[in-house]
Amino acid sequence: MCAQQGLVVFRPPAWLKDQAASYQPTLDIESQMEFVIDVAARNIAERTGGPFGAAVFEQDSGRLVSLGVNLVTTQKLSILHAEIVALSAAQRCVGAFDLGAPDLASHQLVTSTEPCAMCFGAIPWSGVRKVVTGASDSDAREIGFDEGPKVADWVGALESRGILVTTDVLRDRAREVLIAYRDSGGEIYNSRADRDTS
Repeated sequence: MCAQQGLVVFRPPAWLKDQAASYQPTLDIESQMEFVIDVAARNIAERTGGPFGAAVFEQDSGRLVSLGVNLVTTQKLSILHAEIVALSAAQRCVGAFDLGAPDLASHQLVTSTEPCAMCFGAIPWSGVRKVVTGASDSDAREIGFDEGPKVADWVGALESRGILVTTDVLRDRAREVLIAYRDSGGEIYNSRADRDTS
């Protein structure tokens, strides 16, 4: 057996802290999405991961709680999607596994692309009360990413659990980041790329 480390650790790129510091609190979801899309684009430019960004904000104040980018290829962990990174960092920041706990502010996840099957599964357990997305699942699949077997009515599934969902916010701009990543030769990673992924 491979010698296991005591902890699974991931580290955000050094530039992410400065990017977070540049955020000006706002309740406008288009402004929040623009910030997240800029983070995804910078992740490509800095060569620190894939073309996805996500952030957790306090719903009532617009305060940025955490910021995440896709780190799958650079940190060699398939779970390090932008949403998982942002949600994990937010939970560490507030000191709770439930971002919807009664003694906390309500939180929302803003992500540059619709969640894949894994990230969709993580959302209900994270405690966020709202999800805002940019590019669509089909936009990610179109450039070759395997988004997994997500339920067709994923919006309805989350809303049935009391999680509001807003999709297609600045979708064209978010899609341009995905296309730029593909066109720049960015790695389109899929463990099952040589098999049927339908």
